[in-house]
Amino acid sequence: MKKILPILIPLSLLVVLFLHGKNQTSFPSTKSVVYQEGDLQPTETQRKVERLVFGILSNYHYRKIPVNDSLSSKIYDAYLKELDPNKVFFLASDIDELEKYRLTIDDQLNDGDLTSAFAIYNRYQQRMKERYAYIDQILQKIPDFTVDETYQPGREKVKYAASKEELNDFWRKDVKRQLLDWRISGKADTTALRELKERYKRSEKYLARTRSEDVFQVFMNAYTESIDPHTSYMIPRTAQAFNTDMAQSFEGIGATLRLEGDYVTIQDLIPGGPAFRSKQINPKDRIIGVAQGDDGSYVDVIGWFTDDAVKLIRGPKNTVVRLKLLPAGAGTGSPGTEVRLVREKIKLEEQTAKKEILTYNQGDKKIKLGLITIPMFYRDFEGARKRESDFKSTSADVKKFLTEFKTEGVDGLIIDLRNNGGGSLIEAVDLTGLFIPKGPVVQRKQSDGKITQEVDRDPEQFYDGPMAVLINRFSASASEIFAAAIQDYKRGIIVGEQSYGKGTVQSVVDLDNYMNNEKEPVGQLKITLEKFYRINGSSTQHKGVSPDFALPSAFSAEEFGESSQPSALPWDMISPTNYQITSNINPGLINKMQTSFQARLKSKPDLIKLKDDFERWKKIKELNSISLQIDKRKKELDDQKKKPDESQAVMDNIAGSAADTPEGDKDKKASTADKHAKDVYLKETQQLLADWVLGPLPTKVAAKPSAKK
Repeated sequence: MKKILPILIPLSLLVVLFLHGKNQTSFPSTKSVVYQEGDLQPTETQRKVERLVFGILSNYHYRKIPVNDSLSSKIYDAYLKELDPNKVFFLASDIDELEKYRLTIDDQLNDGDLTSAFAIYNRYQQRMKERYAYIDQILQKIPDFTVDETYQPGREKVKYAASKEELNDFWRKDVKRQLLDWRISGKADTTALRELKERYKRSEKYLARTRSEDVFQVFMNAYTESIDPHTSYMIPRTAQAFNTDMAQSFEGIGATLRLEGDYVTIQDLIPGGPAFRSKQINPKDRIIGVAQGDDGSYVDVIGWFTDDAVKLIRGPKNTVVRLKLLPAGAGTGSPGTEVRLVREKIKLEEQTAKKEILTYNQGDKKIKLGLITIPMFYRDFEGARKRESDFKSTSADVKKFLTEFKTEGVDGLIIDLRNNGGGSLIEAVDLTGLFIPKGPVVQRKQSDGKITQEVDRDPEQFYDGPMAVLINRFSASASEIFAAAIQDYKRGIIVGEQSYGKGTVQSVVDLDNYMNNEKEPVGQLKITLEKFYRINGSSTQHKGVSPDFALPSAFSAEEFGESSQPSALPWDMISPTNYQITSNINPGLINKMQTSFQARLKSKPDLIKLKDDFERWKKIKELNSISLQIDKRKKELDDQKKKPDESQAVMDNIAGSAADTPEGDKDKKASTADKHAKDVYLKETQQLLADWVLGPLPTKVAAKPSAKK
């Protein structure tokens, strides 16, 4: 098999190396700052890097934000939130004292002055040490679980504690909640005390291991992400991990991890990796324990640094690792789930497009549908550069499938782009070209206002029949470019959820090329340089692609997607380009399909159940109160077990068309119907194509909700 070199960066498209370098000139010395014993201090190199990053962002970033008090205030708030997101370390008096830095950061950036960054962090470190000392005191005995009191884990909207006593009360209840759940699960009190002491001692040890470069990275990202959520600074070891992930050369579970608060959190899953194929792990799941082999005991990783947790999770191929997860959206104190994975070298062939023939019955009629699932947009750039005739790419694979579908006589086509976070822009353009005669696919706008177009110049259409593109909240970048073009050309219908809304392009700058006389590497900067626009002139930024047929969704745009990022670049429009709309879809057809579709949303049992499950799941996530009285807490946990598994419905929906392969179906003998039994999105997409090909069934005979629960 030819070498595949996909660009696979979570929700980032066209990340390339920006390697032209120049020598760094002189920097002014920062003013003298007095540090206390034990305080972390910035290095001279970090001061140089701060000013270098400031210069690059000021001159080359797409968004030209004035460096003023307004930006300074945003950086200050972002830094505090990154350090103490739940407001459980800083006191209100600390915030009052640190407020003097709110409007000084902008002045310090150009001078390489890191006074604010390290002054704030050192106060944070002091408060953390005080918390650990208090926790050590209260872990001397088991609390009284008969006292009727409650615990509110979510504190993002509360004010900072007015006193140490107020913070003590929160931490006392937090410790009590953990010990209570362990007692209910059957763990001995003495064991629970010992394990919790070990957890906090370990966290305290990690605090002591924090280096100035860790503080520097957190602060710099508070700066970069105040400009744009996809711009970030990476210290050398983070950059090395980033490049390893790009190369896909490691052995492990195939997931991108990030520390959020006290939890190592799943950011993205690599298509084809063990975590992706398990269909039991999703973005934003939090890892709370890691165990080796089938019999190893769990190591509690709450409070661990990400790179330390990764050392436990990664390992030799064909070995077993077990993860204990707190599912995305689940509140603190919710029961964890356990997942068994077999480590392996990431199989790039698992990331490539797959095809399948589906048979769909519409009354007494039967149609044959082709399904192509594309996990990412991949391209063997090395093979393309050498002009190899058979280099691996998304468009080449799909072209082959379309040729086979013609022979097999399919009546319609489904392109499944759910969870496809992007990849090669070239492939998004070439793939679109398989379905349109020729014409522009996407527009690109640079920071200087220059607009260019990516155009399909091949007049040949490899498929001109009915087609549907299936998207969800995690379809982004290249997926959005393809879906938007199909929609704008009126070439096919878009089904599912509103997509992610990432319409920006990043490049990676190797900062070593800009530094003079620095013997050690200084890291990399990922910077946003361009925006994408549809051929109709609308940006895909923020709004993404809205489906023609919107199915029930578990996620709002404000919760997952570009709109959830406060600093995301805005949606806007430019002039549309010239393009010729196809005759595949007409208003009369769409109106008839919409009438039947809307009727099914109100009457079809699986659509009704999916919507109800999502609504219950949203309400469960909003709960922010846990009883610390043992009998009431037992009832809370029992009630969670008795209720319908809304979380499973959400996971099935996220997993997509590959979610339903029965456990143990290694010989692939399961029927197509069984394989996709739980995939409500796919089944409704088949129905929509049947409406297109055969004409909608009369509304009066639409399926009725079943009385059976």
